[in-house]
Amino acid sequence: MDLATIIGLVLAFGGIIGGALEEGLSIKALIQPTAAIIVCGGTFGAAFVSFPLPVVLKAFKDVKMAFLMPTEKHENIIKDMIGYAAKARRNGLISLEQEAQSIKDPFTKKGISLVVDGIDPQKLKEAMEIEIDSYEEHEKGSAEFFEAAGGYAPTIGIIGAVLGLIVVMSNLSDTSKLGAGIAVAFVATIYGLVVANIFCLPIGTKIKHRIKSELLRRQMVVEGLIAIQNGENPHFIEQKLRAFIPAHAPEKK
Repeated sequence: MDLATIIGLVLAFGGIIGGALEEGLSIKALIQPTAAIIVCGGTFGAAFVSFPLPVVLKAFKDVKMAFLMPTEKHENIIKDMIGYAAKARRNGLISLEQEAQSIKDPFTKKGISLVVDGIDPQKLKEAMEIEIDSYEEHEKGSAEFFEAAGGYAPTIGIIGAVLGLIVVMSNLSDTSKLGAGIAVAFVATIYGLVVANIFCLPIGTKIKHRIKSELLRRQMVVEGLIAIQNGENPHFIEQKLRAFIPAHAPEKK
């Protein structure tokens, strides 16, 4: 579980609700189903129009990326590459063929297979970089979906506010309906801003961070495999791969 996401949501909603209570505002005043329908329906409806259905479905599936930590650790890549390098130096590159059968990550497995097949290092790098570019292009659609929704939400909130004001103006003679119309108008604006700035945009940004982390991992795999293919010392390979990891990143114990 990614504690940063949980803490961020708690702080964001806690700050808004706490501030409202401090000002003497009732929580019931912020609960407006009509405003929620307008903002959520309008926002995601516009987002659906903007993207193909497969991208939309994948985007909602990828929301979990904001709440779960990556399963593949960069430190694990270093450890695996050192092990592969040591085995290749002892028994030759062909000995890695057996290792490839037990590797779960398709990207690493493909790279090991190419190494065993004796592919030229430059050709290996080109083939793996095509895989990396294809992965990035495929995955970034989820982040773009939520970023687009975050751009639509405030405007949809304004539409909700205008609709609420239309209700108010249409019922000036009936004061019993004025309060509800004004409430929808203001709350719809708040909902639009909250959906954009606390959910959609942060989720899109977190997905982009996850993609960057996976791209870094794949780049480490490529560099490690090329170094193994060139017969480099395992200790040197470790130092080379460790340079990919930011100095502030916590190390896996």
